[in-house]
Amino acid sequence: MSETSTKPYLLRAIYEWCTDNGYTPYMAAVVDGGTRVPMEFVKNGEIVLNISFTATSGLKMENDLIRFSARFGGISRDIEVPVDNVVAIYARENGQGMAFEVGGKVLEEEGEEEAGDADFDEPSASSAPTLASVPTLAAIEKNDENDGGDDDPAPPRKGGRPALKRVK
Repeated sequence: MSETSTKPYLLRAIYEWCTDNGYTPYMAAVVDGGTRVPMEFVKNGEIVLNISFTATSGLKMENDLIRFSARFGGISRDIEVPVDNVVAIYARENGQGMAFEVGGKVLEEEGEEEAGDADFDEPSASSAPTLASVPTLAAIEKNDENDGGDDDPAPPRKGGRPALKRVK
């Protein structure tokens, strides 16, 4: 019998941590044929969703699928995202959370490629998700300014909107 993935349990844990601390949980996901989301909000094959209690109705975070209803432009929509498609879950206020591989593949940064082109690495030998912390906005800005090899993130900045950056 195969072992259950840890990813859905980690997603539920980070969601609970966000809500317990008064943060707004956001989820980033890759959109494909198995994903049911409003396509007008998809950018570069991905969507970022506010999955807080106040933004969703009937949120169910199951082991294989995350489903809920949410309003987009005043219209209620049913959303379904396979757990395998989730790229990250994090707190909007400070960017703390987890990032994951998607289906055994890591999405490349778009720095050297044209925007919109996604290049994938070969699947890793392990089927377990690879975890990484989501950097804070201050750390991203610091790295953009330096472009050096500084691995020490700056302390989180109050206010502003955090950005999500994939790290390998």
